[in-house]
Amino acid sequence: MHRLLALAALPLIAAAPAPDPLSPAALSADVKTLSSDAFGGRAPGTAGEAKTVAWLIEQFKAAGLQPGGPDGSWTQPVPLVRTQLGTGRVGANGIAWTQGKDVYLSTVRPVDRAAVANAPLVFVGYGVSAPERGWDDFKKVDLKGKVAVFLVNDPDFEAVAGDDAKGKFGDRRMTYYGRWTYKFEEAARRGAIAALIVHDTPGAGYGWATVTAPAGENYDVARPPAPRVMLQGWIEGEAATRLFAAAGLDLAQQRAAARRSDFRPVLLKGAGFSADLPVTVVRAESRNVLARLPGRTRPDEVVVYGAHWDAYGEGATDAQGRRIRPGANDDALGTAGVLAIARAAAKAPRAARTQVFALWTGEERGLLGSETYAADPIYPAAKTVANLTLDILQTAGPAKDVLLVGAGQNDLEDALAAAARAQDRVVTPEALPERGLFYRADHFSLARRGVPTLLLMAISGAPDLVTGGRTAGQAWLDGYMRCYHQTCDAWSADWDLRGAAADVDLLRRIGFDLANGTAWPTWRAGSEFKAIRDRTSAERR
Repeated sequence: MHRLLALAALPLIAAAPAPDPLSPAALSADVKTLSSDAFGGRAPGTAGEAKTVAWLIEQFKAAGLQPGGPDGSWTQPVPLVRTQLGTGRVGANGIAWTQGKDVYLSTVRPVDRAAVANAPLVFVGYGVSAPERGWDDFKKVDLKGKVAVFLVNDPDFEAVAGDDAKGKFGDRRMTYYGRWTYKFEEAARRGAIAALIVHDTPGAGYGWATVTAPAGENYDVARPPAPRVMLQGWIEGEAATRLFAAAGLDLAQQRAAARRSDFRPVLLKGAGFSADLPVTVVRAESRNVLARLPGRTRPDEVVVYGAHWDAYGEGATDAQGRRIRPGANDDALGTAGVLAIARAAAKAPRAARTQVFALWTGEERGLLGSETYAADPIYPAAKTVANLTLDILQTAGPAKDVLLVGAGQNDLEDALAAAARAQDRVVTPEALPERGLFYRADHFSLARRGVPTLLLMAISGAPDLVTGGRTAGQAWLDGYMRCYHQTCDAWSADWDLRGAAADVDLLRRIGFDLANGTAWPTWRAGSEFKAIRDRTSAERR
């Protein structure tokens, strides 16, 4: 008998159904692996990175995806520089400052010593240059060789009725102008030798202990696309009050003045800043991991899904004797979500547009992997339809809502609302928009190049859980924040990932719709990224 006929005559045995890649069990299994001690906390440039990258590539290959990196590779090199300040002299106005107490400094310049000699300090208010909002704190001040002193957040963060700044930015919703990264970049663009931000907990969104936690360590890409100041950091609030008083100024009055449109930079008389600190420099090469599914009919149009694979590696030994900071939720869970969407996409009919699955390095060190990609994109930003990012998901079970980070930025939030309705859920805006979470995850590297983005980040507020409501959601959030970036951000068999799986499915639905459609999401009027996107509109006709 012909072999095929013989096989056909055999009794039919039902094949075991393939596991659902978006199931809570599948997510849990991937997180358990990535956050295990064998991966060493997944710090860039370590043996843990090598193991992580190899494992991620193996998963993409097994799912049937193609390499998505340059020249047909699975990875994109991200050369890094790690700097560590040593102990030395720091002071202003002849008064010695203690690093970590009065001031917190770091450098991203690969130099042997970070030295500043009696440089004038100039208070620049909030340090914002936003012509589209009719705001300029600098008024053509010359900052070359000087130290720029900033307030944190936006000019309207503390604004009251009657202040010129009222309603100019986001009120209590931070814009990029409020982020410390913008302020350091703006100081460097204007030739400052150093940049210092006056710390206050409400404006920063975190306390002084968080500022000083890196203990003088910093990271940057090896070949930064823009200049960097020699020293950057923060002045503790009381120390800043004393500094201004020594220059004959009242800091509270200067805060109020900085909310007026006629504010002009103020030289802190007699308050020269000096520092002389040794720097240890270590160079390493890290890697982004990229996979793709080429589009069937419009392969040059790209939908990008993203998460970051890196965590904090090893740190100080905790009370239980643990040193590895496994980053199970931040962001092994987001990485597992991207892998799940990739597996689902590989099983689905090929989409019209290309789908790219990007797992970034160096997020915890300042979005360095995604920034490296965005500065030299493999897939042009003008033809990138959207970026959908997962960075921390809640592990407390099903929720009635999904949290939206960056409400009002672009019309992907409409797609999120539609996808949520399909799950009988609603969209809830983030609870603390003044913390600027929209500017603190990898999607931002693409957003600032004009690519419409959507971020799901569970620390943006308390979820409204099916069991226990928002009270239970707040309890989950409070508990997680005690483990944020710590050794206890670890995988647990007690996790209930049904809510996380539902959130991953939201991005899958949105991504698949975009990949199979012709829509180009747009930024809302008033978004700081709209003009950037509009400049390339002709390329999307």
